[in-house]
Amino acid sequence: MTSDRHDLTALPIGQEIGFTGPTRTRMPVYLDLLPPCNNACPAGENIQEWLRLVIANEDEAAWRELVKNNPFPAIHGRVCYHPCETSCNRAYLDGAVSIHSVERYLGDLAIENNWQFPKPRRKSGRRVLVVGAGPSGLSAAYQLAVRGHEVEIRDAMAEPGGMMRYGIPEYRLPRAVLDAEVARLVELGVVITCNTKIDDLLAEQAEGDFDAVFVAIGAHLSKRVDIPNMDAGHMVDAVTFLRDVASGNRPEIGKRVAIYGAGNTAMDAARVARRLGADDSIIIYRRTQEQMPAHVEEMEGAEREGVKMNWLRTIKAMDDKDLTVEIMELDENGKPRGTGQYEKLEADTVILAIGQETDSNFLRKIPGMRFDRDVLQVDPRTLMTDVPGIFAGGDAVPSERTVTVGVGHGKRAARNIDAWLDSRVSPDRPKHALATFDKLNVWYFGDHRRNDQPELEPTERITDFDEIVGGLSPDQAHVEAGRCLSCGNCMECDGCLGACPEDAVIKLGKGFRYRYDYEKCTGCAACYEQCPVHAIEMIAER
Repeated sequence: MTSDRHDLTALPIGQEIGFTGPTRTRMPVYLDLLPPCNNACPAGENIQEWLRLVIANEDEAAWRELVKNNPFPAIHGRVCYHPCETSCNRAYLDGAVSIHSVERYLGDLAIENNWQFPKPRRKSGRRVLVVGAGPSGLSAAYQLAVRGHEVEIRDAMAEPGGMMRYGIPEYRLPRAVLDAEVARLVELGVVITCNTKIDDLLAEQAEGDFDAVFVAIGAHLSKRVDIPNMDAGHMVDAVTFLRDVASGNRPEIGKRVAIYGAGNTAMDAARVARRLGADDSIIIYRRTQEQMPAHVEEMEGAEREGVKMNWLRTIKAMDDKDLTVEIMELDENGKPRGTGQYEKLEADTVILAIGQETDSNFLRKIPGMRFDRDVLQVDPRTLMTDVPGIFAGGDAVPSERTVTVGVGHGKRAARNIDAWLDSRVSPDRPKHALATFDKLNVWYFGDHRRNDQPELEPTERITDFDEIVGGLSPDQAHVEAGRCLSCGNCMECDGCLGACPEDAVIKLGKGFRYRYDYEKCTGCAACYEQCPVHAIEMIAER
């Protein structure tokens, strides 16, 4: 329900406005709506609640609320593309709340103070195997461990983290931060075994006496493209390139590097090339900027560091120093097509970044598994494959391939594995209606601009792999949390208490909100009209 009234002058008794009169026809009720930030989070964080706890100076409680759904706030505060902020209602006022920076603050504070996850109160006696130590596998392991299950992770790489370690460059995610958040899982009791590639999953399950399996293999294989060339030594795929650099190597790439593709991996490869000494780092993409798969902020970060963008271009051939590039155009359906016009670009190295696939061969040996190209088909609600007891998530299933999506899959899979082990069905949790911006009474909120995180200057960035974005100070983090509008949920501002002309609103004490005395309430809607967060609705008289 919305009101067209903008004049807050009280109307005279008996004025016909539809709310009051000799007989009350409508009555106010307190309600909770779903904040857009919570709704947009792939990990399912209760963002509004942990922001509320930060506002209340209860930082550890805020961290513990946060990690109920996402055990890696220090990581996510750095690498998540924060769709929560894209959905934040405050964006319509003076800028979205910098949720990721407050999350990072809590994550870093937890590392500094050595906060640990509580150990489960009981052991279930059940064992679960997790294949893959990337974000989805680690998330599932955490959620299963806190439920009392014994969890072991097998991973083919030398260290845990998956693409967080071997795909995301260190200037975005310092390895000390990653190691600290993984170590917390080990302290919880999760066993992680690296340098272990599984060839026969069913045998591995049987030998380890595992009751269920979660497959969370990452997309570590680069897609190939056929480009005629005279010297394949000048060509490398982006995944291998980033993995080599993350492992401590510094490949020789020359001064002129071309990156074929325009996804997030391509942008990372281009920025890493600059740090390895490339004077020219050029993105080549056969479509337009508007069609690129990379997040805009990744492209903008690359451009600030001197990476050049070459849109509507496709590589046709290469020799030892030159690329032959065809100029493209969009047809009537928005698809690129060749124009027959060509140009030459100098390149010492070409980095292929045209997509990644999972190495799913070991799963294809299992009868009953269904695939769509490189990804497993699963029940979209439970994430269980067609083979009972084997679940999958993250890059292994059809989905957007991001860290946060992977963490969300791990949480969902763990909840359903826990239910399956107990012969239960994990119920769907109904959502409240969304608290959209038009429902709010924003007159209550002042103009408070967003706190920006400090960043290294572009000229400083490309000299090494030091982290380029800093965190907020404690004071800044608390101020930023205070910018939350508490959309759809009572924040105990006492507005309804003060607005009620009949003293029909009863305050129940801090943390307990209010209730109505309907013997006194006339249905005038004064409480409803002033509530800044739309935590009150007028409904038909019962």
